[in-house]
Amino acid sequence: MHLLKLILRNTLRHKLRTLLTVLGLLVAILSFGLLQTVVEAWYSGSKAAAPDRLITRNSVSLVVPLPVHYRDKIRGVDGVRSVAAANWFAGVYQEPKNFFPQFAIDAVPYLAMYPEYRIPEDQLRDFMRDRKGAVVGRKLANTYGFKVGDVVPLKGTIFSGSWEFVVRAIYDGAASTTDTSQFFFHWEYLNESVRTRAPQRANQVGVFVVQVSDVARAAEISKSIDAQFGNSAAETLTETEQAFQIGFVKQTEAIVIAIRIVSFVVIFIILAVMANTMAMTARERMSEYATLKALGFGPGFLGGLIFGESLAIAVTGAMLGVILTFPVADWFARQMGTLFPVFEVSMHTVWSQAVCAAVVGVAAALLPAWRAAQVRIVDGLRAVG
Repeated sequence: MHLLKLILRNTLRHKLRTLLTVLGLLVAILSFGLLQTVVEAWYSGSKAAAPDRLITRNSVSLVVPLPVHYRDKIRGVDGVRSVAAANWFAGVYQEPKNFFPQFAIDAVPYLAMYPEYRIPEDQLRDFMRDRKGAVVGRKLANTYGFKVGDVVPLKGTIFSGSWEFVVRAIYDGAASTTDTSQFFFHWEYLNESVRTRAPQRANQVGVFVVQVSDVARAAEISKSIDAQFGNSAAETLTETEQAFQIGFVKQTEAIVIAIRIVSFVVIFIILAVMANTMAMTARERMSEYATLKALGFGPGFLGGLIFGESLAIAVTGAMLGVILTFPVADWFARQMGTLFPVFEVSMHTVWSQAVCAAVVGVAAALLPAWRAAQVRIVDGLRAVG
């Protein structure tokens, strides 16, 4: 108890220095948490992928379409439970900065494959009946103020022209990590319109989403699907949904690595600041440590004082940083709109923040504690400043 009181008094002896050090730790831990959350948000799509879903695309490139009649052949492969066509639409809503994912889908099989999308039954029925109907995610609806019944105009980029869709349903996620920033509409409507506007582009599909009956056979079924179209004009590449999502992340992997490096550089910088603070503190109190030694207190007691003070400062800064990470992350997610479909501070990030703070607290006290333990009584009492 006496040791804890002494640690507290030492910590508050130089209030301004302690306050500035705690503030620096707060900013560092907060920055570390936000940067780690950005990295996790980047990988959120692959983490949410289901193991029983495969993606079949053109083996040349994702931008090269596949004939729609492949759907029936894929459905006939042993182990395939369901198949749905999907096209990336990439329309512009009002202005180019309003980006959100838009997909033309085989509505019935596609939505059945994604039970994590929770759609009210009456709204789902209305969507199925309306060829111009659209399903939007809750986050997307909140970002742009979409309501059921609203008409959403999109200017085509891949598919030229002006397009109008009617919001017939708004879906929620089964979990907080479910992507609710997407916009879905009927593939049949897209295909019918393209057949009129550009007949040569009709009956083409961007990808097929395939649901398998046995997850253990996913690799085998993928090979069987691709074998169906070997040596054809449009060969296919089938992979798990997770591998497909990771493929997108790898295109920007350098950015992700840079963010990770920066997050740890922030921790290293605050470690240097913290170490300097503790070194100054120990140097100023060298005569006190010598006096305590003369009174019979051992090196362990002196080390406990320094480690205790360093950890007290680190823990205080870390707690404040962790607490502020959540509201700041919420604010950041609102500012980003649908750029990050899932932006949530995970417990893994919180534990990482705590571990980093503990490492900083211990590492910053190592050298000062060793010096205090090694000081000779005569030299310490002779020290000034």
